[in-house]
Amino acid sequence: MVHALHLKKIRKGLAKYATLFFVASLSLSVSAVEYAANFKGTDINEFINIVGKNLNKTVIIDPNVRGKVNVRSYELMDEALYYQFFLNVLEVYGYSVVEMDNGILKIEKSSDAKKSNVPLVTEDDQARGDMMITRVVRVKNVSVQELGPLVRQFSDQKDGGHVANFNAANVMMLTGHAASVNRLVEIIRSVDQAGDKRVDIVKLNFATADDVVSVVDNIYKDSGKGSVPEFLIPKVVADGRTNSVIVSGEGQARTRAIELIKRLDGELQSQGNTKVIYLNYASAEDLVKVLQGVSKTLGEEGQGGATKTRSRNQNETSIEAHPDSNSLVITAQPDTMRSLESVIERLDIRRAQVLVEAIIVEVMEADGINFGLQWISEQGGMMQFNNGTTVPVGSLAVAAQQARDKTITDSVVGTDNAVVTPIKKTVEGDLGPLGKLLGGINGLAMGIVKNDWGAIIQAVSTDTNSNILATPSVTTMDNEEASMIVGQEVPIITGSQTGSNNNNPFQTVERQEVGVKLKVTPQINDGSAVQLTIEQEVSGVSGTTSVDISINKRAIKTTVMADDGGMVVLGGLIDEDVQESVSKVPILGDIPILGHLFRSTSTSKRKRNLIVFIRPTIIRDGIKMNKLSHSKYNFIRGEQYKQKEDGIDLMPLTDAPILPEWNDALVLPPTYEEYLKQQNTDERNND
Repeated sequence: MVHALHLKKIRKGLAKYATLFFVASLSLSVSAVEYAANFKGTDINEFINIVGKNLNKTVIIDPNVRGKVNVRSYELMDEALYYQFFLNVLEVYGYSVVEMDNGILKIEKSSDAKKSNVPLVTEDDQARGDMMITRVVRVKNVSVQELGPLVRQFSDQKDGGHVANFNAANVMMLTGHAASVNRLVEIIRSVDQAGDKRVDIVKLNFATADDVVSVVDNIYKDSGKGSVPEFLIPKVVADGRTNSVIVSGEGQARTRAIELIKRLDGELQSQGNTKVIYLNYASAEDLVKVLQGVSKTLGEEGQGGATKTRSRNQNETSIEAHPDSNSLVITAQPDTMRSLESVIERLDIRRAQVLVEAIIVEVMEADGINFGLQWISEQGGMMQFNNGTTVPVGSLAVAAQQARDKTITDSVVGTDNAVVTPIKKTVEGDLGPLGKLLGGINGLAMGIVKNDWGAIIQAVSTDTNSNILATPSVTTMDNEEASMIVGQEVPIITGSQTGSNNNNPFQTVERQEVGVKLKVTPQINDGSAVQLTIEQEVSGVSGTTSVDISINKRAIKTTVMADDGGMVVLGGLIDEDVQESVSKVPILGDIPILGHLFRSTSTSKRKRNLIVFIRPTIIRDGIKMNKLSHSKYNFIRGEQYKQKEDGIDLMPLTDAPILPEWNDALVLPPTYEEYLKQQNTDERNND
């Protein structure tokens, strides 16, 4: 009974493992070992272990590899075919083999295999079958950015295939099973060969390259609307420097375009041609002189060449300016015409402008003290001083005497008896001299009269602070001089002459400009630097002299280099002046304390700081000019608004003038993120 039960267990175990059957047939021949396989319901891990053992390979199996294998071989296989059979079975069940450099095999899902250390196979290696590989393919004639979507449609992306392109080097990187990768490589090479476009250069002898290209482009543009595939339309480009046409595209398309270009390159029936060129920025009259010099040089070079001889009439070039339309009328041979057009194109450009802002700052501090005591007696003795702003006591005494009323006696002779009768009358004094002297007194002036003596005490203290800021600015073209003045013209006597009898005198007068002057010539260099030749002057009338008026003048003339928007100091003056004047009676004026009764003291101190700055701003386009003008405009308009709010005294119902609002300031369109945000906000508001 026990033996029967044991036998039953053995039979049951044999039935359990009956699904696993493998036959290895060893041929007695020396050539190779042959294999046959029959797996039915075998666990895939067991299948991998058996094959690895037979092939003498070390295999690492991913834990996620699961399933049953059902496969049968009806023929004997050598070792290479048996390995490919192993790869094919795994590929069918969604797994791939990644072969490491040391010969170890890694088994994992095909979708994860592309992230592993897949071996890189070069063009010389012959990788076949379902082995996972990576290849880098260099594309020569087409763009990988356009080729990538096409290749991805043929890749086995579900089984771990991956296609990536690197636009900078125009290469494609392919990862997947070797058979699939090799098929993609063949597709890429076929497409790359079809996109091969050569370039031909056609040298023109008579026609102009730009004119020929314009005709050819118009012909293909009209005939290519759906009737001709795009790749059969050649691309033509003009090379004005060599007067050639560059043709690229498919071979037959290039041939047709070259034949058309040669037919258009025919000699003109009349010698020379005439063109009217309208200028955009430059002055036609200014360009005529330059172009005449260029054409003269070209004519001399053409006569000196030995390759082609022309008659004198053929070499003549006519260049005329039409100021009303600001255009040039040129008659010349084609080669000369091309050279002149090239020169015009480079000269007729929008020139940059420069806004030059000068800042003039002057800060001055001045202090002064005057103190004096003067004496006078009725008998004519006096002690007087005139230092500083002191008025002499003698002059005051004389002016005071002239201002007093006087009584005078006139004699009147009677008409009947001729008797002389004295009559007294009062004459008013002259207050003019006294008023003139008193008008020149500053501070405290006090007089004391006692018996026959009089004294005048005069004391004054001054404190002056001034802060002057001027910001003249001017905008000018590059390499063009600009000047401005804010001030006035004052008359200056330059000479005088009288007649022979000292009668009919006349004077010659010249008017001189005084104020703030700025003269500048900017030159924009390469980059953002500006060279400035500057003349800066600040002048003003300071007073009168015995001959004429006197003018204070501060001027700078220099050449500096400044960056765009940078501040440069042109020059400055720091001036400090201390003066002390003492007038006194000898010996008596030196007595301590009491000496002040016999002297007059004047002390002044002045300190002045003057600095001039300059700042250039390059304006290359209308946008920047609009921004600068808009900011200055709004600044002045804001000042007017401030004055309007303050009102006008004694005229409360009168409005101050205000500039109109500037509504055409530059407004940039919203960014894409701002547009989306606005769209979302509108949708939420609608909901």
